[in-house]
Amino acid sequence: MRLDQAQPADPLARTQAFEAFYLRNFDAMTRFVARRVADPHAVADLTAEIFLAALHSRHTYRPGRGSETGWLYGVARNVLSTQRRRSDREARAIERIVARRLLDGDDIADLTDRIDAEEPARRALSAMADLPEGERALIELVVIDQLTVAEAAQALDIRVGTARVRLHRARRTLRKVPGVAAALVTEGL
Repeated sequence: MRLDQAQPADPLARTQAFEAFYLRNFDAMTRFVARRVADPHAVADLTAEIFLAALHSRHTYRPGRGSETGWLYGVARNVLSTQRRRSDREARAIERIVARRLLDGDDIADLTDRIDAEEPARRALSAMADLPEGERALIELVVIDQLTVAEAAQALDIRVGTARVRLHRARRTLRKVPGVAAALVTEGL
């Protein structure tokens, strides 16, 4: 039974039809992959992936658009393309990791000191996340982006008076957060 023929209701018959399709096309797909990949394990894995993808997408095969063989080669090209993209991403990730130098004891101690010193600022940023959107946006523009209150008001399309009220509320809220007062002074909040 061909893949493009109507599938009988009996699951065993569908299984047998796909098995026959697999046996008819296995060698061609193995050759297709082997021409593009040099690792025998990868050839075996990709060939299996091709047939698994074909099984999952067999409903997309349209006999009027071409043969089942042509359709299968399309599936195979998609599987190989996906594998290449995955391999490229993995290679870039490995390259980024390898390019980094390992930290020695002094580096770790320096970073730990910096992390400890920034604890109040982290608490302030965390508290800012809990502010209403308008207040948080204003604090970010004034403190982080160094805009004047008037410039921040313009960026947010609000009046300067409204901006001052929101800024006052945000500062008052942040000052109530334990340990944030030092960061407020340091960061100019």
